Amino acid sequence: MNDAAPPPTLYPLFADLRGRTVLVVGGGAVATRKIDALLRTGAAIRVGAPRLTPALAARAAGGELVHLPGRFEPAWLDAVWLVIAATDDAALNATIAAAATQRRVFVNVVDDAGHSSFQVPAVVDRAPLQIAVSSGGGAPMLATLLRERLERLLDPALGPLAALLARRRGAIRERHGTPGTRRGVYRRLLDGELLALLRAGREREAEAALERMIAAPSAAAAGRVALVGAGPGDPGLLTLRALRVLNEADVIVHDRLVAPAVLELARRDAERIDVGKQGGGRAVTQARIHQILLEHARAGRRVVRLKGGDPFVFGRGGEELEFLRGHAIAYEVVPGITAALACAAYAGIPLTHRDHAQSLRLLTAHCKDSLDTLDWPALAAERQTLALYMAGLELDTLRERLLAHGRDPRTPFALIENGSRPGQRVICGELADLPALARRHALRSPSLLILGEVAALAPSLAWFGAPVVDERAHGAPPADAPVLDAARHDTRRAPHPHPPLVAAA
Repeated sequence: MNDAAPPPTLYPLFADLRGRTVLVVGGGAVATRKIDALLRTGAAIRVGAPRLTPALAARAAGGELVHLPGRFEPAWLDAVWLVIAATDDAALNATIAAAATQRRVFVNVVDDAGHSSFQVPAVVDRAPLQIAVSSGGGAPMLATLLRERLERLLDPALGPLAALLARRRGAIRERHGTPGTRRGVYRRLLDGELLALLRAGREREAEAALERMIAAPSAAAAGRVALVGAGPGDPGLLTLRALRVLNEADVIVHDRLVAPAVLELARRDAERIDVGKQGGGRAVTQARIHQILLEHARAGRRVVRLKGGDPFVFGRGGEELEFLRGHAIAYEVVPGITAALACAAYAGIPLTHRDHAQSLRLLTAHCKDSLDTLDWPALAAERQTLALYMAGLELDTLRERLLAHGRDPRTPFALIENGSRPGQRVICGELADLPALARRHALRSPSLLILGEVAALAPSLAWFGAPVVDERAHGAPPADAPVLDAARHDTRRAPHPHPPLVAAA
């Protein structure tokens, strides 16, 4: 078997095409994609093809490009700097490449490295910063895969940072004359607060911070705190921003409910401080957590305060921000997917449904005192969904008060333990039996209670983890009961009372 020749070693090059003529031969979908990228460069674009896509025809009509109708002619290459052959005719593409090579014009034939004198790389665009990935034309899918991974890792604020540094490059060179000194200044700039300020859309403050750094580069870097939501447990539910912050952290202050799989994604050498309750021991007080954040931020460290779910939904995030603001510590907030949304989704429970629930209430049942503050007549109303965090502690009181205010004792519920995690359990029942069923199944933390008509959908719509345990007194719906058709948003007759579970992705 003859292996293909290895791809050539290419010389990386970023071309300034402003006002320079580029010829694209072809008027189809591939040519459209190439032209979309070229238009951002300010190139003068000629498109040669018998016909154009509607999008290209509109651009030609708007004066964004010049259309050369008909089949390729060598005269199209006059005064051209680059050529892209994007037709679906391999012989024609080879003819275009030969004509361009004869004129010493660089040419790219789409998906044909052998006839190309330059390759178009996969690009991570953080304009004006760009990162190009090329396999020399030999493995373009590998280059695309690497680009996708870099897209997830590289902060969008790097673009504004590059633009800011470009504007002040002269001032940095003037004040710090030697290359070694400038290198140290740039390192401090990149490790400082500029990126966080630009990420928060605070351009003027970023420019002021840059001026201070230029004037006094040896000054100690200011610490910061990022309040980050870790989601309910599945690390795949982390936001891209959360992943980036975890990889920038010097210190991670985390709760017990943060899944180990999430912590595994953090920077390896970051100091980890567990402030959650462990093994029935004494929990770290909120006042002590405040002091930990303050001590590390004042020492110039980048601190991540990592909380399960979302820090602003029963996570005391507001209290921590008030403390940080009161002590002049810079901070940012990275939201997480709160447990009610994620756990319900992983249990197959729509929190709202046009036939069953037109509103959603997020509640906490951490202690009896918190239950005393709730509007029980409103909570007992039908056609709404109640999502209760930390519900396991006060289920008897919860049932008694809802029943006392008129909630139907047959109202369905779903208790979700370890939602979105490998050990997820879902137990369905009716309100009257809620505390007894929780005790019978030894419900453990972390758990969430979904109460309302939508909870009855879990046995048939669940898709993740172990099958739902259905303890409702009246059992599952009969075989001829109407169920929701997700595609048509109407009802149909169920072929079986328990449709098969879909395998978790």
